[in-house]
Amino acid sequence: MTHLPVLLEEHDLAGAMEWLETQPAYSIADEIARMDAVNSVVAFRLLDKDRALEVFEELDPVDQQQILEGLRDQAFRDLVEGMDPDDRARMLGEVPAKVARRVLAGLSAHERHMTAALLGYPEGSVGRFMTPETVALQQNLTVAEALDVVRLRGAHAETIYTLPVVDTGRRLTGIVELRDLVLSNPDLQVARLVDTEPPRARATDPAEQAARLMRETNMLDLPVVDSEDRLVGLLTIDDAVEVIEAADTEDTARQSGAEPLERHYMSVGVFRLARSRAVWLMLLLVAATLTVTVNRVFEATLEEVTALALFVPLLIGAGGNAGAQAATAAVRALAVGEVRVSDLFRVIWRECRTGLLLGTLLALVGALIGAVFVGLDIAVIVGVTLIVICGWASTVGGTMPLLAKKLRIDPAVVSAPMVTTLVDATGLIIYFTTAKIVLGL
Repeated sequence: MTHLPVLLEEHDLAGAMEWLETQPAYSIADEIARMDAVNSVVAFRLLDKDRALEVFEELDPVDQQQILEGLRDQAFRDLVEGMDPDDRARMLGEVPAKVARRVLAGLSAHERHMTAALLGYPEGSVGRFMTPETVALQQNLTVAEALDVVRLRGAHAETIYTLPVVDTGRRLTGIVELRDLVLSNPDLQVARLVDTEPPRARATDPAEQAARLMRETNMLDLPVVDSEDRLVGLLTIDDAVEVIEAADTEDTARQSGAEPLERHYMSVGVFRLARSRAVWLMLLLVAATLTVTVNRVFEATLEEVTALALFVPLLIGAGGNAGAQAATAAVRALAVGEVRVSDLFRVIWRECRTGLLLGTLLALVGALIGAVFVGLDIAVIVGVTLIVICGWASTVGGTMPLLAKKLRIDPAVVSAPMVTTLVDATGLIIYFTTAKIVLGL
């Protein structure tokens, strides 16, 4: 099948419209995100009104901005008015002020009020991602009365699968699932079906923390409350998945020593790709001068026993890999809540022992290689150094993300390349110091 960009380049609008009619919204959004500004707007304007809104909400905020800038006033107002408040607030948090003012000016008073309320929460908090359009029930209702409320107000809510139950002051007292209402006796009191201790999040809590809580508890919707436990909205599963995906994407980029991309990879230019990686590469290059300095300090040792130089790549490679493995595991464990900052000393002890064990295994192989190629003395140096380097590298790699978290720095910033660079320099110090002791230099 011919793809959308090809059809547009050939000016085959009839073929493009036929393609758009046969594809799901997420596929259309992916194709639009790959295209330049002109073609993306052309493709979007070929969609009918309802379909356009569905596709628009699948796009990332930066792509949404590109589409909005190419629409006339009426189409612009229809699109932003039809968006869910949480999607709209998330987009406004990332677009320029000029676009944000235009969006707010195009909204009805009700939609503008809901959007402004969400924008009042801190950036990255659950409040920016939750939907305020919920169906809340009073616990003194019967099942039949509750279902009548759902039928009356459900069309205006983003989700009705999880129904918050509140008291007269709108304080959350629990939740009830729509499935339970449908399958229960109509005369039964809703209070009999309520889960009175559901997981919940404060509106000011980090969105990633709330999203991971949903994953751990297998919830479709997470109640969100204010500081006085009043219901303010629900975090839905689709938004939670997006939050986790964005967080994991950012962590992956930073762990590889790069800045995360704001747009689809295929729509980003070569210069933007280079810019996202250049800063970290420059920093790592400067940090690598430590290795050069160490080599210079031990230059005399190398001149005296030139065979030592043969094993430098092997040793710093092993140490760097061990450190990178530990750092990656620690960042991931922090992200999913398996490790806390308070576990610092336990992590040090675990990683130190793990590194020493791995170092011992590598030392057996390294010493054998050294004995075959250069002699027993160098073999002993290589073996001892591998044990110490791996123990040190695993300890550093496992603990640096926790220390970064304690200092309120993104643990992913302490990326594997940074740990590798540090371990390379310190590994050489360990190697040459061991050589001087064993050889009596």
